[in-house]
Amino acid sequence: MTPETKYIFVTGGVTSSLGKGIIAASLAKLLQAQGYRTTIQKLDPYINVDPGTLNPYEHGECYVTDDGAETDLDLGHYERFLNVPTSQANNVTTGRIYQSVINRERKGEFLGKTVQVIPHITDEIKNRIQILGNSGDYDIVITEIGGTVGDIESLPYIEAVRQLKWDLGDNNALVIHLTLIPYLTAAGELKTKPTQHSVKTLMESGVQADILVCRTEHELPSDLKRKLALFCNVREEAIIQSIDASTIYDVPNLMLEEQLDKVVLKKLALHSDVPDLTRWNQFLKRHKNPKSEITIGLIGKYVELQDSYKSILESFIHAGAENEVKVNVESVHSEYLNEDNIKMKLSHLDGVLVAPGFGERGIEGKIDAIRFVRENNIPFLGICLGMQMAVIEFCRNVLGLEDANSTEMNPKTKHPVIDIMEDQKSITEMGGTMRLGAWDCHIEKDSIAYKVYQSQDIKERHRHRYEFNSNYKDQIEAAGLKATGYNPETKLVEIIENPAHPWFVGVQYHPEYKSTVANPHPLFVAFVKASLKHSNKK
Repeated sequence: MTPETKYIFVTGGVTSSLGKGIIAASLAKLLQAQGYRTTIQKLDPYINVDPGTLNPYEHGECYVTDDGAETDLDLGHYERFLNVPTSQANNVTTGRIYQSVINRERKGEFLGKTVQVIPHITDEIKNRIQILGNSGDYDIVITEIGGTVGDIESLPYIEAVRQLKWDLGDNNALVIHLTLIPYLTAAGELKTKPTQHSVKTLMESGVQADILVCRTEHELPSDLKRKLALFCNVREEAIIQSIDASTIYDVPNLMLEEQLDKVVLKKLALHSDVPDLTRWNQFLKRHKNPKSEITIGLIGKYVELQDSYKSILESFIHAGAENEVKVNVESVHSEYLNEDNIKMKLSHLDGVLVAPGFGERGIEGKIDAIRFVRENNIPFLGICLGMQMAVIEFCRNVLGLEDANSTEMNPKTKHPVIDIMEDQKSITEMGGTMRLGAWDCHIEKDSIAYKVYQSQDIKERHRHRYEFNSNYKDQIEAAGLKATGYNPETKLVEIIENPAHPWFVGVQYHPEYKSTVANPHPLFVAFVKASLKHSNKK
């Protein structure tokens, strides 16, 4: 291998949501499987500093890294495919770029010069792109540029790519352009015009695509590939078909068949070998050939948009494959759950997960659902807010503290069993101020959690502002709900369990952020196993 880091830029044209993140992750998987140390970063063109303050309906889930960065959900795909942790350096937004440049201008670092998009903003983008490459940890850095070529907000990023390609020289950087080849049913043909226009728009910014990845519902005939090569200045071998797949986990194999990795490595003047996808394909085999089937209810308030709970849904795929079980996830909107319909909506389920979230909407439905699963011995997993609601439900219906609540929902509650953390009380700004990133958790030996993790000391990722109120701990434990995991430094409760129930676990952290194809999260694996056991008893 050559010592210098190679760079791959992934851009998208015509329409967004073509799957740049999955293509980038699949390519990275193929390169990693040949021994190349590979990472991926995402450049997001919105002006928010990070997606932490965005409603999930706007941008899907907010993914959190070990170092506490609130990032784009594509970083979840990167980690799930590569089984390598990402960090703040893997996600850059326009907001963060401008914030950094403006802060430097305020400090007088530009020596009185006029601060402009070129060179100051583009220089900052180039620096951010190269942070991972300059670390010495990676042979190849793949940079996915969010948005669509031609959008006004993407222009500084495309200009930075143009400059970097020139700076880095031949064989050190290439551009992959992902485009759509629509199929017109009425005419019965595939159309190349959107791709031609997209490549032309990219060229107007001074960037020539080296590889075209064409999203399509139908096979691309060779004459169409020849036409694209001619009109787009791209070699025919570099026209890659990306046909719709039954699962995103098929995409690395589809890209292998198309020889995307070979074309990339040839252009980067790197040695190409046969990728070792043994473990990956073992997972796929288990995923596609389940021996059993279960249905788990996902109770949340953003269920209309699948991306709101992306990591949870993917964690069920990993855990399902590990158990050789097909996990059907049934979305249940907590806002429309009540005592009258709860039996009809939940009694057929093999397990129930109450999802994380913020705010008051849909809270009572979550509490009603937890009461139902607790009283009917249905396996339960509560994540973050889901764990907090389990504490409130227990305090109300078992302890008899009718007014029990979280101060997030009712600041005047007589029994704040969930309360804001002491160090959060003086905070006025919303962005990046929660308890974020990986924190230690110590687990009691006599617990479900210990059986799950096979360890007393773990590290899990957090994203929350409110906590279990330890003033109520003795009272709650005396009534039967046990705190089985806590932070050794702060003593804040991390895990609650109900020993009287077959499988009832609530966690303050987000286990879904750490589940990968190679390492399905043990908590999800155990929950699926418990749900399968419950299913077999019915």
